[in-house]
Amino acid sequence: MTTKMWKMLAALLAIPVGAVVAAAPAEAIANGESVPDGRYPFAVKLIDNGIPTTDGGTRDSSCSGGLISPHWVLTAGHCFQDENGDRVDRPVAEESLAAVGRTDLTGEDGHMAEVVEVRQHGSADVALARLDRAITDITPLRLSRKRPAAGQKARLVGYGFTKATNRKTPDRLRTGQFKVSGVEKVEMGLSGLAPKASTSPCERDSGGPYFTESGGAATVIGVVSRGPSCPHTGPDIATRVDAVAPWILKVIKSDLAAPSKSPASSPAPGRSRSKPVAAPQAGPPAALTLRPVALLSIPVVVVATIGIALAVRGKRRYRGRRRY
Repeated sequence: MTTKMWKMLAALLAIPVGAVVAAAPAEAIANGESVPDGRYPFAVKLIDNGIPTTDGGTRDSSCSGGLISPHWVLTAGHCFQDENGDRVDRPVAEESLAAVGRTDLTGEDGHMAEVVEVRQHGSADVALARLDRAITDITPLRLSRKRPAAGQKARLVGYGFTKATNRKTPDRLRTGQFKVSGVEKVEMGLSGLAPKASTSPCERDSGGPYFTESGGAATVIGVVSRGPSCPHTGPDIATRVDAVAPWILKVIKSDLAAPSKSPASSPAPGRSRSKPVAAPQAGPPAALTLRPVALLSIPVVVVATIGIALAVRGKRRYRGRRRY
């Protein structure tokens, strides 16, 4: 085979390879990247099944979000609308769920909780969704208290479509890098940086957290609000977290004060958080030590029996101090 023929064959073989690369698995957050298992566990997918519509029917939808305390998820305000498109302070769907820390939605990692309460900021496109259980084995996002600067880099995670024409969201969390292109009073613009300049949030990435990382800690600086059809170059609009942080902290204040080191160390819901009283030290009650000489002449079995009886009798002294 001549050199020319080899080149022709190589070119033909390269065509399907190039086609496969161009049609690579859909990268949600358009032109984004797949997130490895266990990475960014604070990411949340909000799942709404049975949202009422104006014709009396229902529809299903979803949003993205970020865990900011054991019970609360930060997301976009427009993720909770009634059939008329008005934002509401309540779950709107027949079933409102939150997949927390589940990078692969087909797996069983992380948690699946129910959304039982919603708080709307009002003027800003931000809402807080309360979960029916505390998530204590995932480190929540920190809230930024500093005004973003133009050119600042941030990462976004979300469970949205890969492009505007999609009809199904991907089963795996996606991510991309962005930079702040402009800052307003309550909002800011962020443009795609990597893997491409056209990396951009899509529909159902709404509520997804833009965050920075330092020293192993992630700090959320913005929440996806709106933008052009994806993928695209140029900015999308996000709500600045530092601008609404005082309101957020007011809502979640009591939840932040609760211990959340680990499931094992966290008290069960509804039980006292007061420090348990130490149990009395084991050993013979004080009454037995008053007449040691007399007791030495009593058989061991009898001594034990008397000790148990006196211990039960003295138990009244510790009433109300039982540990749970």
